[in-house]
Amino acid sequence: MTTKLNPVEVVVIGSGVVGSIISMELAAAGHQVLCLERGRMATPQQDFVMPYVHDELKYDRHSDIFQNLSRETISFRNNLRETALPMRELGSFKPGEIVGGTALHWGCNARRFLPYDFEIRSNLEAKHGKTFFPGDCTSQDWGVSYEEFEPYYDQFEHIYGVGGKAGNLNGDIQPGGNPHEGPRSREYPNPPTRPTPQGQLFAKAATELGYTPFQGPAAAMTRDYMNLYKNFLGECARGGFCSSHACSQGAKANPLTAVMPSLIKQENFELRPLCNVIKINTDSTGKQATGVTYIDARGREVEQPAGTVILATYCFNNTRLLLLSGIGKPYDPIANTGVVGRNYSYQTGGRVEVFFDDKEFNPFIGGGMVNTSISDLDGDALDRSDLGFVGGAYVAVSSAGATPIKSKPVPHGTPRWGGEWKKAVAHNYRRAFSIGIHGSCQSYRGHYLDLDPTYRDSNGLPLLRMTFDWHQNEQKMLHFMNKKCVEIAKAMNPSSYSVREPYTKYTIVPYQSTHNMGGAAMGADPATSVVNKYLQSWDVPNVFVVGGSAFPQNGAVGPTETIGMLACWAADGLKEYLQKPAGQLMV
Repeated sequence: MTTKLNPVEVVVIGSGVVGSIISMELAAAGHQVLCLERGRMATPQQDFVMPYVHDELKYDRHSDIFQNLSRETISFRNNLRETALPMRELGSFKPGEIVGGTALHWGCNARRFLPYDFEIRSNLEAKHGKTFFPGDCTSQDWGVSYEEFEPYYDQFEHIYGVGGKAGNLNGDIQPGGNPHEGPRSREYPNPPTRPTPQGQLFAKAATELGYTPFQGPAAAMTRDYMNLYKNFLGECARGGFCSSHACSQGAKANPLTAVMPSLIKQENFELRPLCNVIKINTDSTGKQATGVTYIDARGREVEQPAGTVILATYCFNNTRLLLLSGIGKPYDPIANTGVVGRNYSYQTGGRVEVFFDDKEFNPFIGGGMVNTSISDLDGDALDRSDLGFVGGAYVAVSSAGATPIKSKPVPHGTPRWGGEWKKAVAHNYRRAFSIGIHGSCQSYRGHYLDLDPTYRDSNGLPLLRMTFDWHQNEQKMLHFMNKKCVEIAKAMNPSSYSVREPYTKYTIVPYQSTHNMGGAAMGADPATSVVNKYLQSWDVPNVFVVGGSAFPQNGAVGPTETIGMLACWAADGLKEYLQKPAGQLMV
C-alpha cells in the first residue's frame, strides 16, 4: 500500500553538488523545497573525525560512503554483441550514497571547461571540415556559450572557495595563471596552492620545452574563507587522504561544508535522508509531472506530490529515473533514434611514473588537488590539423597525499610480488611521482545507457546497463599525450621512468575516475537532447534534469566545477520558471 503525502512546491532528488545548491537558491528565494536523498545523514564534526577519517581500508577499499552495490548496481558490456553482467565491486568509478553525494569524496579539482568545449562540434568542423569527427561520433554543441555560463562559474567558485590564479582576466592574459583559459570576470576568491618540490621539477622541465605551467585551481581552502552562503571553511593542512575520503578539517568544499549549514536553517526547506526515489509520476497525458514515488527507510512506498520535480542525482540515476518513469524516448543505437541514454561518455587518462635515486619527496604531504599543470595540449591551444583526433588533455603533477595501501610505484621490470618487489616498494615510495594525463572523451553512437532486460535491483526494478569501450579516437589522442609526457619526464633527468600505455579495451575493474557523463544531454534540438538550455525536459516541462547527465560529451578537465556551474545556472532559470504558469517551456 502506498502512503500519499501532502503536496510540496518543489521536490529535489539528490543532495549532492546540484541538489544542495538548487535547494539553497530556491529556498532562499522563498520557495518550498523538499530534498530527498537515498543515502544516510552525515555530520562532519561527528562522522569524519581524526584519526578515523584517514582509514584507507574503510573508505577507499570498503566503500563506506559509496553506493551499496548489493542493493543497486549497473550492468556493463563493451558492445552490443556482448551480454552485460552486473558490477559487483566498485572499481572504475565510485558514486556516492550519503547526504552530500559523490562530492563528499571528490579530489577538489576545480577547473572550468574551455570556451572550445561548449561549441566543439561547430568550431572544429569550421576549422577542419565536416569529416574531421569520426563517422560514429555523436558529440555536439551544448546550446549555450562559455560567455553565457561565465557568471555562474564565478558564482560557484565563490560558493566553493576555489583557490587559483587567473590566467585570462576580462581578456587580458595574466602571468602565473593558465593563459589558455576562457576570460573570467574577476580573480579567484582564494589564492593558488603553493608548488611542491615535485611540481617545481615539472614546471622547470615544462618551461624548457616551451609550455606554460601554472598551479591548478583547487576547492580545498588555501586560507580560511567565508563563502557566499556565509559558511566558514578552514585552511587545508595538506595532510592527504582527500580523494575517496571525507574531510576532517572542514577545508574541502562540498555540500556538507559549503551549503548545508545555511540550507538547513531555511524554514521552508526539508531534507529527508534514506528516501530512494524510484519513479517520477505523471498525469494521464504523460506531459505533466505530479510528484515522485520513493521507498523510505522502513521499506514503505511513499507518494510525494509536487508541482516541480528536479533530478539532481549522479549521472546514472538521473538517466535511470527518466527511463523508469517513461519520460523522453529511450535511445536506440541501431536505429539512431531517441535521446534518453544517448551521448554517454567517460574520462580518459594516463600517466608516466618518474623515479629518482638522488631525490626524496614526502608523499603524505598534499591533498585537495595540489598540482602544477599545463593546458597547452587542450582546446584551441592544440593544432589538430595533422594529428587526426578530436579532443585534448591537460597534463599535471599532483601531490594528492599518498594512500599507502594502494600507492606503490615501482619501475618497469620490477617483479609483481616477492622479496624483490618489497625492496623496490620500500626504495621508491619516497622517490617517485607521476606525470598525469587528464583527457577528454567524445560520445559515440554505440556508447549509451539503457535498462537491463535481465538484472534487477533490490526493489525489483531493472538495473541501468552501460555499453561502452575506448574508441580509436581517444586511443590515438592518448598515444600522442604519452609521447609529450615522456619528453617532459626525460627533461627532469630521472633515474628511470615507466609509461602506462592506454588501455585498448575499457574495463570496470581498476579505478580510473568518477567522471561518468551524459545520458540526458542538454542542447538546442529535441531530436538530439533530453533537456533544453535551462535543463528543462522537452517532454515534461515541470521536470528539470541537472548534473553530469547533461554533458553531451566530456572535456579534458574534471567535471565537478562545470556541474556546480550548471546548478547555479539552472537555479537562476528555475526562479524565473516558478514565477510563471506551470508547465511552460522556457525559451
